[in-house]
Amino acid sequence: MDELATTAQTVQPQIDSRYDVCHCEAGSASQYMALTMPVEMNNGVVVHIVDDDAALRGALASLFATVGLTTRTYGTALEFLSSGFTDTPGCIIIDIRLPDMNGLAFHAKLTESGVRLPVVMMTGYGDIPMTVRAMKGGAVDFLPKPFGDQAMIDAVLAAVESDRQQRAVQGSRSQLQERFATLSARQQQVMLLVTAGKLNKQVAGDLGISEITTKIHRRLAMQKMGARTLADFVRMAEVLKPKTP
Repeated sequence: MDELATTAQTVQPQIDSRYDVCHCEAGSASQYMALTMPVEMNNGVVVHIVDDDAALRGALASLFATVGLTTRTYGTALEFLSSGFTDTPGCIIIDIRLPDMNGLAFHAKLTESGVRLPVVMMTGYGDIPMTVRAMKGGAVDFLPKPFGDQAMIDAVLAAVESDRQQRAVQGSRSQLQERFATLSARQQQVMLLVTAGKLNKQVAGDLGISEITTKIHRRLAMQKMGARTLADFVRMAEVLKPKTP
């Protein structure tokens, strides 16, 4: 910890006057840890920092090290896009004014490319319309410069937690999709109709089969999906529904 604090102190004074990034002294670092999630929970998490200011990139990397976050830094949007990015848990911090691409356009390009990591925007030139555009584009936070250490840490940890939750949901969805694929076509039809609120008699009428056959398909579908109750069955169907754009 002392070594990390010393590193932060040697890098950050270069940019304090412009960005108001506070010194990461040993006391303040321990305070961050007390206020945030346990450091060990951040193992495997990567924070990507995209900003053309090398001093700021270094200061943020040192800051995030105090809460156990690994960082990767990029000077331009193109550098990130050509870095061979792999989808690991974390988030992306983007400066709104990059030398090769507007930060909002960069974020849109990431989304189009299938990069779903939460984004924290930062700028020294932010205004209300820009903030609204960033939030509508899916940014989880927008920090105007100068910003304080704790504001940045809070924003990044919130983004990381959002990513964790999204990955958990996606993992559950993937498992349910695999189970759903094991159902016969008829069982899938029955599941979708039953979980839409229709009674067995109504499902039978819609599909042109007997009510007894409907009950058999329903029971088998619930078994294959791992649903113990109708409530479980309905919840699974909700997770399987395609996301609306």
